[in-house]
Amino acid sequence: MTHTPLPVILLAAGASTRMRGRDKLMEDIGGQPLLRRQAQLALCLGPVTVALPPAPHPRYTALSGLEVTALPISDAAEGMGASLRGAFAVLPPKTPAAMVMLADMPKVQAADLTRLAAAVDLNSETLIWRAATEDGTPGHPIIFAAALFDQLRQLSGDDGGRAVVRGAAGRVQLVPLPGQRARLDLDTPEDWAAWRTQQREK
Repeated sequence: MTHTPLPVILLAAGASTRMRGRDKLMEDIGGQPLLRRQAQLALCLGPVTVALPPAPHPRYTALSGLEVTALPISDAAEGMGASLRGAFAVLPPKTPAAMVMLADMPKVQAADLTRLAAAVDLNSETLIWRAATEDGTPGHPIIFAAALFDQLRQLSGDDGGRAVVRGAAGRVQLVPLPGQRARLDLDTPEDWAAWRTQQREK
């Protein structure tokens, strides 16, 4: 892809229900909340829209001072479909492509985002560029071409865009990232404890 800024939709409206009272997006990563880290990474590509629970919520504070667009999702409890529907609805007209990034993946690096963005060829038949593990397992983030935006604006429930990805079968390009970081998300206190132990042992 050219150096044209690529809009990023950062999904951060989930309830962290499996964390049993803690908020995984507020977990400390290198001295800052995970959500702030992810938003800063996304800003290296272009304008960032962060799908968030309705205010007031601590996640808004975590984004303080960053030039991101905070998008409250009033029906966030519906699932990821509500966040995607709302975020794609506010993209500027004629946006050629947009990246969807999960906020709970602490191993994703700025270089991974730029590698994925560099794979985009809007003159090709490809409609989706999707990060994968180094052994080829599909993961996140995912870049969608504008031809799919209408479908994404009509999502509901907790589908998370899976139906859109399935519908584009044969027009999806996988972009391998190092290790397993395209798949590593931390959803429970045990996940976080194990990951932190692993980090200390490196």
